[in-house]
Amino acid sequence: MWWSLLRKSPTMTCLFLTPQSLPPIFNHVHKFSRSLHNPLSTLFPGFRFPIPSPAIRAFCSEGSGRMGDKVAQNPDSISYLTQREAAEIDETLMGPLGFSVDQLMELAGLSVATSIAEAYKASEYSRVLAICGPGNNGGDGLVAARHLHHFGYKPFVCYPKRTPKPLYSGLVTQLESLSVPFLSVDDLPLDLSKDFDILVDAMFGFSFHGTPRPPFDDLIYRLVSLRDYDQAGRKFPVIVSVDIPSGWHVEEGDIDGKGIKPDMLVSLTAPKLCAKKFCGPLHFLGGRFVPPSVAEKYKLRLPPYPGTSMCVRIGKPPKIDISALRENYISPEFLEEQVEADPIDQFRKWFDDAVAAGLKEPNAMALSTAGKDGKPSSRMVLLKGVDRDGFVWYTNYESRKARELSDNPHASLLFYWDGLNRQVRIEGSVQKVSDDESEQYFHSRPRGSQIGAIVSKQSAVVPGRHVLHQQYIELEEKFSDGSWIPKPEHWGGYRLKPELFEFWQGQQSRLHDRLQYSPREINGERVWEIERLAP
Repeated sequence: MWWSLLRKSPTMTCLFLTPQSLPPIFNHVHKFSRSLHNPLSTLFPGFRFPIPSPAIRAFCSEGSGRMGDKVAQNPDSISYLTQREAAEIDETLMGPLGFSVDQLMELAGLSVATSIAEAYKASEYSRVLAICGPGNNGGDGLVAARHLHHFGYKPFVCYPKRTPKPLYSGLVTQLESLSVPFLSVDDLPLDLSKDFDILVDAMFGFSFHGTPRPPFDDLIYRLVSLRDYDQAGRKFPVIVSVDIPSGWHVEEGDIDGKGIKPDMLVSLTAPKLCAKKFCGPLHFLGGRFVPPSVAEKYKLRLPPYPGTSMCVRIGKPPKIDISALRENYISPEFLEEQVEADPIDQFRKWFDDAVAAGLKEPNAMALSTAGKDGKPSSRMVLLKGVDRDGFVWYTNYESRKARELSDNPHASLLFYWDGLNRQVRIEGSVQKVSDDESEQYFHSRPRGSQIGAIVSKQSAVVPGRHVLHQQYIELEEKFSDGSWIPKPEHWGGYRLKPELFEFWQGQQSRLHDRLQYSPREINGERVWEIERLAP
């Protein structure tokens, strides 16, 4: 079914998936502390299974816990609010702009939860303790705990000074209906590092003044003292502060240097001045609702939010120990008796899974070639068709890869589907597709892409981007009447005829699955032999 998806125009098609429609593999914020209380085979003859373009995606959240798509923003290019400005913005939102407290609290809590999910995967940081204060800040924490439950975490809530208002009582009822445990201060261990992976500091926000009173003074002390356990060599949970680390001055920060040192700060609406003193590795901004009129009035410089996300990472990127980066994959079994006898069918099955999962450009593949000198080169290209005859892509016939394929008509392809812990490697001989196939595909592309193919002398040296841009404008004007754009003679497709497949799936403790398909002659017939390779 997924093979019937293809971009025909720049519009977006959204897939709404039910559990019954998914492939088998899928079975296996602003802490507002408010002061105001076809079948495609008909499209290209000879292409039985054209590949969907990036414009067609399952509309979903990856939930991968990675931050690759959340670009860190330069902190100097972002506005920071004073306490007065933060209070005025809240008043404006809940006054003339018509927001209610519960709306803002819901958006804030969702922003906190999505920020946590971006940074800390539920598979590794499942046990979350949300410490909630009596005000709107605590309400944000209650909402975040509810969303984290639905995201697959195991939240616990410490809410020692409950606010007897319907809004807060409703939030408590919602959590109790999900069987989220509420813990008293006395129920908590002195050493919080024993029972929790994430501690959400949702005690006090920007409207708080004075010295924290019991029991919050003791709770803040426990968060501060976690560093002592770290010095003793004990693993400790990460601390996530919402908008402002509790006990900090909203503008001056941790004045005496003895306050909470969070690992992650989730600023809401816009960072407060104290956020400039934040030295932790992760700083997110949440609260994707600021109207243009508010941004203009307060001259707010805010980063764009990626896609449909409720959060965006800001601040300086953390220092990373590359040698420590690793994944402990968790995948369903991949056994010889479960796979298709024909590797093309097995590829289609895995490709369907990648499309259904909404992975970005599931048809992206690394193409590796080598010339007469034997030196390999690789680049990412897009698969545009697959059938029993092989795998098809299109390019410039005067490019480096084309020259190398002319000298050595053999190549390898590599598909990597990160969200599914899978990759497929394919080796084989390569030949050009027919002129008719290239012509048909060329004129199925958007007109801008057709013009781009004419402009680009791929792999040739150009004086600058302005040269390409000018040539593009000239051709765009030339064909502005909608006339036929001729395919360049130096542009067309290649087909790799597979001679070897390897299907890889990540497993725990590096004991990955590797199943190799290689052709054999049996009684004069070509069959595929399946062998397991050591990881």
